[in-house]
Amino acid sequence: MARIEDVAALAGVSVGTVSNVLNRPQAVTPKTRARVETAIAELGYLPNESARALVSGRSRTVGLVVPDVTNPFFADLARGAEEVADKHDVVVMLYNSAESPERELRYLGHLETQRVQGILATPVNPGGQAVEALIKRGTPVVLLDRGQASRTVCSVAVDHRAGGRLAATHLTEIGHRRIAFVGGPLSVPGVAERLDGARSAVDHSDILLETIETPSLTVAAGREAATTLVRRPARERPTAVFCANDLLALGVLQTVAREGLRVPEDLAIVGYDDIEFAAAAAVPLTSVRQPREQLGRVAAELLFEEINDPSRHGHRQVVFQPDLVVRTSSAG
Repeated sequence: MARIEDVAALAGVSVGTVSNVLNRPQAVTPKTRARVETAIAELGYLPNESARALVSGRSRTVGLVVPDVTNPFFADLARGAEEVADKHDVVVMLYNSAESPERELRYLGHLETQRVQGILATPVNPGGQAVEALIKRGTPVVLLDRGQASRTVCSVAVDHRAGGRLAATHLTEIGHRRIAFVGGPLSVPGVAERLDGARSAVDHSDILLETIETPSLTVAAGREAATTLVRRPARERPTAVFCANDLLALGVLQTVAREGLRVPEDLAIVGYDDIEFAAAAAVPLTSVRQPREQLGRVAAELLFEEINDPSRHGHRQVVFQPDLVVRTSSAG
């Protein structure tokens, strides 16, 4: 493999000049930079990123830790973050915590040892010691899809209580009096907030809101929850369900269709996130829309603000408002 010394010799410059072209191109004249870049291309030289990180103190990467990489919601968040990182010539390294505190801690530690420039994280416990320890040791962190009152870290989230109120209010306004909330684990902050919002919409009324906690936010968990509902006598079943995300709602829809019930006549369904599959479902899903890619973009912008100008950066807590997108699954 070609070495940096080989590039310098071919271009007729010093090793330091080659290093400047790679790390601080603005410090080299365009003519010299073009000569070095030609030599790099001819030799097929690949910089040693690990060595560069040791010299500069940071790599050209940022970390993104999410709880479920199979959920399209987080794929959209990542896409938004990547847009911003690409403008800064930085690569996003994606990690899946699977809502495991142990795995999350291991990944955060790995990212720190890799000297990433910063970390975007949807932590299992937003106020946990793992994130605080990173911040104290100097790694910029932005919490993504997790609200945070702390002024020691930036956060970008959606008002999930407002989203829960939107969903429940919609169902009550079209006449439903027995509603089930399907979602979980309730230890996940966003899930608990959506349930709180739904409860606030039916407080001080005769509307029944029952909770069916699921072990995960997946299609399979939605199918399982729906199975328990459809086996009840019709007079004991809820007439509508509000699911904590669209994957659960799709699972509920599959089971309801398989059992021969009609949506929304026998069971109205409202999801959350408004992923692409919501509109494309066999019965298009009503869903609470989050600005998914915008969440990722804003979080990444805040991260690079702190990375590039830490002395002037002020931590901010950005909260977006959700919207309700009404489709056939509740409106008929």
